[in-house]
Amino acid sequence: MRANFILSEVWIGLRRNLTMTIAVIVTVAVAMALLGVGLMINAQVGLMKTFWSDKVEVSVYLCKKDSPFPTCKATPKGVSAAERGQLQQQLSALPQVAQVLFEDQAMAFENFKKTQSANSILAQVVEAKDLPESLRVKLKDPDQYQAVIDAAKGMKGVSTVIDQRAQLENFFGMLEKLRYAALAVALILVLAAILLIGNTVRLSAFNRRRETGIMRLVGASNLYIQLPFVMEGMIAGLIGGVVAAIMLIVAKVFLFEGTTSAFAVNSQLGWDSVAEVITLTMVIGVVICVLASFVTLRRYLRV
Repeated sequence: MRANFILSEVWIGLRRNLTMTIAVIVTVAVAMALLGVGLMINAQVGLMKTFWSDKVEVSVYLCKKDSPFPTCKATPKGVSAAERGQLQQQLSALPQVAQVLFEDQAMAFENFKKTQSANSILAQVVEAKDLPESLRVKLKDPDQYQAVIDAAKGMKGVSTVIDQRAQLENFFGMLEKLRYAALAVALILVLAAILLIGNTVRLSAFNRRRETGIMRLVGASNLYIQLPFVMEGMIAGLIGGVVAAIMLIVAKVFLFEGTTSAFAVNSQLGWDSVAEVITLTMVIGVVICVLASFVTLRRYLRV
């Protein structure tokens, strides 16, 4: 009987404040979806950093004949095989270097065609002879790239030195900003959801003040009187969490898989991580609604 009464009171409260309940559901859904996207971006950035950290190289490009770089004035005819071997030995001797690989013009051209496969015009114009030879330096610790770059720039026969990590840092920095922006907006919407839940509970309590008074007169406990209102908030939070879960699944399929597939298959965010984020956001959404309802009742409902 008590359970039926509580459920009927919950249904009455949701029906009487339908507009406010829908507003709470939408706000919770958007807030939890943005929070989940921020958490998914955080996990994705961590996976990509882990995947690329041991693959980051320092590319040391060698001077070729009539190279326009000022550092190549001492070698106008380009770097000979003996000079290249000496450069390779010097780089290998550095304590930060794990391995030094030579990339000739043919290999550079093949890599160029792979990276520029979408740009057919550029791939047709550029030839293998247009690309410089290079030494690909693998580091023991990717964070120690600066010492290798400084040493390579001072070596004879080196035209330019490019650190792949610097190029990736720009991309990771953009993802970090996107994550913080999503989390900031999510926190604002969470605050809005808390205020909406409080107002909804207050309206529901005011509309049922007569029933509440009767329950108080017959000796009903505070928890028994408050339970229908708390359950209303819990139901709204649960529905909002389910809607947020659907939005996160859509984001995983169309946003994360569509963008990360261009970088590396092994660095894509897995469905297990998405499931963890969905579970966490649903729990947070329900807890926020329950706590907001409970605190509002203690303050505004005299029982």
